[in-house]
Amino acid sequence: MRKKVLYIIAIVLVTALQTRAQQPSVYEVKRMSFNIDGFNNISPVIVKSGIIFCSDRRFSAFRDRTSYDGRRLYNIYLAVKKDTSGFSKPIELTSERSNKFNNGPLCLAPDSKTIYFTSEVETGKMAENKKFRNHSGIFIAELKGLELVSVHPFKYNDPQFDVGQPSISKDGKYIFFASDMPGGHGGSDLYYCESIKGEWSAPVNLGSMVNSSASENYPFMHPSGRLYFTSDRPGGFGKLDVYYTSLNNGSWEDPVLLPEPINSTSDDFAFVAEPDLQNGYFASNRRNDDDIYKFTSTIIRKASCDTLEENNYCYRFFEENAVKQDTVPFRYEWKFGDGNHAIGPLVEYCFNGPGTYTVQLDVVNLVTKEVTYNEKSETVVVSEIEQPYISAPDRIAADQKITLSADSTNLPGWKISRYYWNFGDETIAVGKEVPKSYLKPGTFNIQLIVSAEPDPGGKAKEACISKNIIVFPKP
Repeated sequence: MRKKVLYIIAIVLVTALQTRAQQPSVYEVKRMSFNIDGFNNISPVIVKSGIIFCSDRRFSAFRDRTSYDGRRLYNIYLAVKKDTSGFSKPIELTSERSNKFNNGPLCLAPDSKTIYFTSEVETGKMAENKKFRNHSGIFIAELKGLELVSVHPFKYNDPQFDVGQPSISKDGKYIFFASDMPGGHGGSDLYYCESIKGEWSAPVNLGSMVNSSASENYPFMHPSGRLYFTSDRPGGFGKLDVYYTSLNNGSWEDPVLLPEPINSTSDDFAFVAEPDLQNGYFASNRRNDDDIYKFTSTIIRKASCDTLEENNYCYRFFEENAVKQDTVPFRYEWKFGDGNHAIGPLVEYCFNGPGTYTVQLDVVNLVTKEVTYNEKSETVVVSEIEQPYISAPDRIAADQKITLSADSTNLPGWKISRYYWNFGDETIAVGKEVPKSYLKPGTFNIQLIVSAEPDPGGKAKEACISKNIIVFPKP
């Protein structure tokens, strides 16, 4: 019996993997050139000139910088962007702490001059004891050239627990960080403080919707209001995975797990992104050492896309002479060429579908009983609109599984090579018929982009159609 259950589970897993493999990846990732094999590079921060990050690389070609207990120290480096893909050799940003303590992870305040970085709290003789557990805290400094000056501690540092990995909101009003201070939900939780009259308020736990019984770390508050973070909670791809959440009507939404290849079976963490979310960076040990990777969004979304039009097979037929002959009783009998008929001087009729129909009008004089056959005859060509077509409901519930279809696409003469779906929620799919469910309520604009095979000259036609779908909360 146990073998049968395991066999069924295996089939389900294989099927899920095959389905995932058939869909295009939402992201492409590339390992950055400034990583050094054998050393760790983590916690990228996007700045105007390039990337600031943390690394335990050697102080010189022959000498490591180590802590009092013999571990290589992390310090802060700047890699200046040379062109669209290349970076210069990283330059260290030094401080009074560079030779004895870890420096980083970090963030840059909106003024681009103030740096908040993680380092050890205890600096006295006690810190030199190899058996002493030195906790981390947040430190604040001014960036002058390549040096961090005027270093001073964050007011909520404590020698009894860790506080670190800061991220400041775009407006500078909130600072987010990770801590294992007492009263949390798991190993470490995410907290925030609000800037009130130039002072940081007391830390507030983000609550059980974000924090779990596992450990949450590396918060990054994106300018859009999304909070990205790392967690080792069950249900991910590996031990550490990247999630995001958003504040909605004062409550944090259920965290969303980022897809492959950002997340993997390895540790993936410290995610940051450009304002448009099209590019960004994260750290991963998928090649054993912690390295920094760049991601690029592969999602196609058209700036201009036609709105889906529903086919209308309904017509109005009118006998204009009926007004002139209203003193004589007549009956007007319409035959629609599909076996159906209707009576009246003005009728509306809907055909079942496309086709060519001969519509005839017979007029009966109710006094003389004389019948004039084919008093009027016309050919009506009923056709579908030439467009890609999205077959989908207008309204669904959050988490409801639906199937979207392009079967009714009408593009005569096209040899269609691909049906590409953009669901309006940063997810995509490829195929004539695709499954979908939305995680949260809202109005989402679906785009269906249809591509044809290239003609002999190498040109490929493309058409785009869009449709809104309303997702309401689960009952």
